[in-house]
Amino acid sequence: MLVLLAGIFVVHIATVIMLFVSTIANVWMVGSSNVGTISTGLWLLCNKTCTQLPVSSRDEASLKAVQAFMILSIIFSVVALVLFIIQLFTLEKGKRFYMTGAVMLVCWMCILIAVSIYTARFTGTMVYSTNPHHGYCFILAWICFCFSFIIGILYLVLRKK
Repeated sequence: MLVLLAGIFVVHIATVIMLFVSTIANVWMVGSSNVGTISTGLWLLCNKTCTQLPVSSRDEASLKAVQAFMILSIIFSVVALVLFIIQLFTLEKGKRFYMTGAVMLVCWMCILIAVSIYTARFTGTMVYSTNPHHGYCFILAWICFCFSFIIGILYLVLRKK
């Protein structure tokens, strides 16, 4: 049981770190131009230097929603980690980590909403570039989506023995 708890804890910390990286780094979409490689994220457009991300007024609300839900997913993931540590030392034997699992599933839902909006509105459309494709931050966000779901379900099922 201790090995299972330690494994879940390590995967949870890895998920938090990957959520931070995928939200902060500006490599959600990558493309090429005559100057070199261009990458865009949730915040900036980067070529050799980074500038404000040019977004049409039609897509601005979608980008703000993606930013907000990614930040919320980080917050919920960190709260779930703190709850897990608190419940680990305060729960009686045989009790389940219901609160931790519920908060982690809310994190999962936030990631799902953010990445789905980004996929629907911004995939394949990059300013000043040709041949756009997804960057590692987009892939990390989907990996965090899978990990947070698995961790959330494990917390709901897991008993403290």
